[in-house]
Amino acid sequence: MAIVVPVHHDAPVRHELPGVGEARAYWVDETTLAWPDDLMPAMVDVEALRVRPPVGTPAHTPVTFGLVAAPAGGARLVDGILDPGPEGEEIPLCIHGSLEDLLGEEAMAAHPALRGYLALSLEDEFGGRRVEREDITMLLAGQLAVVQRTAASTGGWVTAFTGVQIWPVLDRLYADAAARDGSAPLGAHIAPDGAPAFALWAPTAVDVTLLAWPTGDPTGSVPLVDGDPIRVPAYRAEAESWDGRWEVDASSSRAAGIDAGSQYLWEVRVYVPATGAIETNLVTDPYSRALTVDSRRSVVVDLGQRALKPSAWRENLSPIVTNDAARAIYELHVRDFSAADTSVPEELRGTYAAFTLASDGTRHLRSLAAAGIDTLHLLPTFDFCSVPEDRSAQHNPEIPADASPASRRPQAAVTAVGDSDPYNWGYDPWHWLAPEGSYARAGCQDGGARVREFREMVGAIHGMGLQVVLDQVFNHTGASGQDPHSVLDRIVPGYYHRLDAAGNVEMSTCCNNIATEHRMAERLMIDACVSWVVDYRVDGFRFDLMGYHSLETMARLQDALAEVADDAVGHPIYLYGEGWNMGEVADNALFTQATQGQVGALGIGTFNDRVRDAVHGRGADTDPRVPQGLGNGELTDPNGFDDRSEETLRNDLAWRADLVRLALAGNLRDFELPGPDGQWVRGEEIRYGEEPAAYGLAPSDSINYVDAHDDETLFDRLAYKLPLGTPMAERIRMNTLCLATVTLGQSPCFWAAGTELLRSKSLDTDSYNSGDHFNAIDWTGRDNGWGRGLPPAARNFDTWVVQAGILMHEDLRPTAADIAAAQEQALDLLRLRRSSRLFSLGTAALIRERVSFPTADDAAPGLVIMLIDDGAGDSDIDPDLDGLLVVFNPEPGTVKQRVDALMDRYFELSDIQMEGADPIVKDTRFDANTGVITVPGRTVAVLCER
Repeated sequence: MAIVVPVHHDAPVRHELPGVGEARAYWVDETTLAWPDDLMPAMVDVEALRVRPPVGTPAHTPVTFGLVAAPAGGARLVDGILDPGPEGEEIPLCIHGSLEDLLGEEAMAAHPALRGYLALSLEDEFGGRRVEREDITMLLAGQLAVVQRTAASTGGWVTAFTGVQIWPVLDRLYADAAARDGSAPLGAHIAPDGAPAFALWAPTAVDVTLLAWPTGDPTGSVPLVDGDPIRVPAYRAEAESWDGRWEVDASSSRAAGIDAGSQYLWEVRVYVPATGAIETNLVTDPYSRALTVDSRRSVVVDLGQRALKPSAWRENLSPIVTNDAARAIYELHVRDFSAADTSVPEELRGTYAAFTLASDGTRHLRSLAAAGIDTLHLLPTFDFCSVPEDRSAQHNPEIPADASPASRRPQAAVTAVGDSDPYNWGYDPWHWLAPEGSYARAGCQDGGARVREFREMVGAIHGMGLQVVLDQVFNHTGASGQDPHSVLDRIVPGYYHRLDAAGNVEMSTCCNNIATEHRMAERLMIDACVSWVVDYRVDGFRFDLMGYHSLETMARLQDALAEVADDAVGHPIYLYGEGWNMGEVADNALFTQATQGQVGALGIGTFNDRVRDAVHGRGADTDPRVPQGLGNGELTDPNGFDDRSEETLRNDLAWRADLVRLALAGNLRDFELPGPDGQWVRGEEIRYGEEPAAYGLAPSDSINYVDAHDDETLFDRLAYKLPLGTPMAERIRMNTLCLATVTLGQSPCFWAAGTELLRSKSLDTDSYNSGDHFNAIDWTGRDNGWGRGLPPAARNFDTWVVQAGILMHEDLRPTAADIAAAQEQALDLLRLRRSSRLFSLGTAALIRERVSFPTADDAAPGLVIMLIDDGAGDSDIDPDLDGLLVVFNPEPGTVKQRVDALMDRYFELSDIQMEGADPIVKDTRFDANTGVITVPGRTVAVLCER
């Protein structure tokens, strides 16, 4: 293999050569590298090189290439002259024309970003050189670079020098086999004889050693063990079929005295491009099922031990949701749930254990479940970077007691300890298969103890009649490179993260983007989700920035979950996520994305931002008071900050009302609405910016919501947008109407925790690190969070002037009676949703057949009238009803409208609203003789035809 060519030391000195300090070349398969044509000298005819030359030897080309291989690093240019390092060599590469022509279209489909690159080959069919697999394995373990020179006849000057991205060939040589169905497990697992076996995927490592500390506790629920570790060298099979795994088998563990409960680390000697040297990295296991406090060590844990199976988890089975379109999802952060709950013992606040108690919080969850919430979505609960788990290292802010509602002092106190307090949303993954330790009670954070804590929580939530959905974040990690919080990149540098064309980690998600299109990154994602289902019995997953994953990855994940679902939980696993089209993968640049309108083909839901924006007026304006929307006063309650003409506002409100209608009808792309010219318009023909407004194939494709943990709460958006003089009672009515637009539709509805309690974060636009002060929820309904000070400057400074002016209005602080009224009105919406199957028809065909939006003679601005007809005879959906009539009136005053299509039908207000918390809705009237419906201001009314 080692064919060395002479280095030309007579080349002139050149500075700032292209590619230096970057990784612009790609190793694609066993013998092929890809080279970008923009690194070619200007005088070279690149198009001529795209046609494979008749002779593949370097002498017949205007430029030559060499693969520089330095096992210990050190290859560099010194004054334009190549220094290959102390043990380096240069291997000639042959130009083989365009990469597309060499590899073919099928292979290029996996690497669309490499279209237009030139193909360089390690093999020379004329010189007879052959590359062996073991040679490639050795090369991949060191520094690699490609040097480009002018032809020898012109001096052999170096014209470019750059590093090599090796992830494509790692996938081809090792990962395809390691990720194949039925491949051996990774991480630590217990062999049949009770001894642990270990495996780590590290194909570029020079050497791997297992370091272990036995604890004497089979659950590993003990603090960090002192003393020198047991050292066991890992081995790899020196076979042609090696898949990149290093292993310590059970017999070696047993002989060394390593058993269940042991703490361990991997010592990986690996070349790190960022440092240019072989580094010895001590890392935790990316497949850790358990960890010590602050993730200092991984822990071997047998999750099948009875000691780790609490009775509530064993006995409380997963509730069944028979129709995903009927789901009502409640999004909750573990710490928000109990941090301010005085009915929870202080030492258990903010922990998994708080869900197992009889408390104000659990009583509230039970009331939601009784009304109609069936799915509890928990923000990240996997191990993340941003919160110290050691209680002694946590610092709580000292909030001044005398601060005014618009004071800067509370946020200053929160910000001062923001990186060491107990609070963060947790969207910075560290270990995906282990529960977060900061949510475990003190003394229960090590090893299997936190596993038991998490299972107790799941069992308690199931006991409330709620399924458990976990928020998963596989689009990025909290760190990369040699950072102490980086795991994957310190084991296989440059593989797991998505790199740009220069070899830099993509950061479009705001962190270190993960490339789940790479086979072992995808396997880690799938293995983690399967583990949460099998080992913890969770019922579903929500995926953060799901559009960064491919449709193929999501399909393989679905298949893997389907194989375990029946045995683990007894029902299919529910999946949904953020289907935004953004970043370097946008517009299917690298693969077909799991985005809105694409992932629905798999039955996976995506958040419907259309209805969100329609209701609260989100737009491009930098002033948070503009524009208003259907749910907060556009045209009907002008706040004075939108200077558009009345005609423009009327047209905008009509468009937003259409977005609401589409959401109510399942956001189906082929659902038809009457257009302004009398013609019928399909949902996909109505525009939402550059995209179709409706994208669904089925009602479950769309997750309808008006607020979530991101951005402001619903109450705060109303505070921004309604005129400041709007009475609190009217704000409550608008809060209810906004929630009704998503709760009474044909798609799954989604509520952010506390939205029914008028929850406020004092206008905070992004409270991910704003601490308990701005985030904690008061389940007693005495305090909704309004006026806790100006929110932290990092995400809010540009709007502080506006925020201060609004926060100073004390009449925007609801009383306990106000909050109670809002809560009961919101619960009535859930009861209405559950009262009839007509609200969740479940299929696109039934929705097209039975849902319509009859028009009034002179429709009031923003008025939405929805009719859901039941069938007849055998086609009845609800045997007690012939139909439902739902009317949304956002105007301040009573609206009386004649709808000819409703004449001679007999609708009356639903029993739930007649007996419910809102006295005003009871004034709703319908005249069958004239088809006139009368609905009070700022009201949603549901009428039944019995």
